[in-house]
Amino acid sequence: MRVVFMGTPDFAVPTLERLVKSDHDVISVVTRPDAQRGRGRKLQPPEVKVAAEVHGLEVFQPESLKDEDFQGALRQLKPDLFVVVAFLILPKSLLAIPKHGSINLHPSLLPRYRGAAPINWAVINGESETGISTFLLQPRVDAGDILIQKRVPVGENETAGELYERLKVDGADVVVETVDRFAEGSLSPKSQDDREATPAPKLTKETARVDWSKSAAEIRNLIRGTNPFPGAFTEWKNGILKLHSASLTDCTGTAGQVLSADPKSGLVVATGEGALRLDTVQPQGKKAMDGAALVLGYNVDVGDQLS
Repeated sequence: MRVVFMGTPDFAVPTLERLVKSDHDVISVVTRPDAQRGRGRKLQPPEVKVAAEVHGLEVFQPESLKDEDFQGALRQLKPDLFVVVAFLILPKSLLAIPKHGSINLHPSLLPRYRGAAPINWAVINGESETGISTFLLQPRVDAGDILIQKRVPVGENETAGELYERLKVDGADVVVETVDRFAEGSLSPKSQDDREATPAPKLTKETARVDWSKSAAEIRNLIRGTNPFPGAFTEWKNGILKLHSASLTDCTGTAGQVLSADPKSGLVVATGEGALRLDTVQPQGKKAMDGAALVLGYNVDVGDQLS
């Protein structure tokens, strides 16, 4: 199969690497333009571009996917298939180019968690299982016919970042299997049931704000699901306290109130149902530390209120 690969972040890199090593011919790569990143705001290439150049692949970085010159160049390549991982929504004119259509990798068991942040929302919602789906692209986002799905367990203490690292590797294997079976003609696409669809919208900073009136389990899942980005937080002493990890305890009290502040055992805060031991925290402008270090160095008292 003559494949054009489309993707941008590091999540897409393992899939590109596996396709390059497969029996299929990756004829070009499409990614987003270089962008300013980091504190110095220096122009940086997307991770997919870096990986593509290592393999000597032709790279397109159009400012617009509707650019006629860009689309004309792809038509001249006569691709059999577009493989899309963590990229932009393709316009109809682009979807019409490959001979056999376009497939997309999505890190959830579609139609559940359609949207930009399926990994995060699976963890935030306390799922014990998620997965990988490959599907045929169509103009509606994440709604095309399913090709292959793989179920993946979610660890009890796993963060969204840790799950992300696992799924990007598992996803590469599923994509290559999909392209292999596409070439063999052994796939039977299955339509999605829109009635079972659930959303996974892009995370905002406000998504990560802790509501202490919720249960300890819900708040712990929020902490896991927003780690490492955007990072769960609460207001504390006229500043922001980020919460990186927490564990459940049997204590009870007024939601958001510090129940225990011990320089050895750490910090326990009441929730709407149960309580949380704040295992790893980060005061505003400081490095991450364990809860005991916060108690020792920041004058935390029993009865203090987090809001």
